[in-house]
Amino acid sequence: MAKYRQIHIEFWQDGFVLDLTPEEKYFYLYLMTNSKTTQCGIYELPKRIIETETGYNRETVDKLLQRFADYGKIIYHEPTKEIMILNWIKFNWINSPKVISLIKKELANVKNPDYIKVFKEKCIEYGYGIDTVSIDLGEERELRKRTKKEKENKEQDSTRALFEHYLSKNIIQHKKITGPMKTAVNARLKDYTYEQLVQAIDNYATVLKSDVHFFSHKYTFADLMRDKDVRRFIDDAEPLNNFAKRGANYNAAPWNSNTGSNGTGESYEQAKRELELANRAFGRH
Repeated sequence: MAKYRQIHIEFWQDGFVLDLTPEEKYFYLYLMTNSKTTQCGIYELPKRIIETETGYNRETVDKLLQRFADYGKIIYHEPTKEIMILNWIKFNWINSPKVISLIKKELANVKNPDYIKVFKEKCIEYGYGIDTVSIDLGEERELRKRTKKEKENKEQDSTRALFEHYLSKNIIQHKKITGPMKTAVNARLKDYTYEQLVQAIDNYATVLKSDVHFFSHKYTFADLMRDKDVRRFIDDAEPLNNFAKRGANYNAAPWNSNTGSNGTGESYEQAKRELELANRAFGRH
């Protein structure tokens, strides 16, 4: 579908335009009609593209961009290579659901959040009610970012607490949490609860160190967090009975959902305290 940019005939009689040099008029028209323009007036425009399409060299491009920034007509953001034409919506606003839907999509792709704030201010300045326009303006995107960050923080806290709980069993003393450990724990937390992973560590440590059990392989923390090993060491798998030596009389108390342990409740409470300490260490409650 072809794209067109309309220019009002009053453009040539505008007081600002009348005072521009021929070069500046040409460049101003270019900024409003080039191949990268959008309906919201915010778009990515690398200087290399400007050079190619206008025929100007880099020095002239930099000079003209700075000049129109000084005039208060544009903002150019070097890190994202995005430009905003400040009075764009004043002359190009179309209050139709289809166009507004397009603007919302365009704003969602804007990389510089400051542009979104300016866009909102311009809508107010030119009398376009934000509620009527119903444009996201980045709030939903910011909420998604915060939600993602909170999820990552929670995963870090759980990984740290489980890691410390594993170390407390004196199986293998790792020096730090590694990438494979984080990956394994995050994957298991999708299928198991935090309490079940504590169960798996407790039961594995009991089986490993008990004289009445035959399992003697020392798992690293990452290996223990593999699905196949978590599955066979959680309480539902009855590992204390399944790994008992033949003829051994192991009367293990079942998992108590009220105390959260095999009998005394100490293991779960200890792990719970470790998670609380991890939260405090990261400054979260």
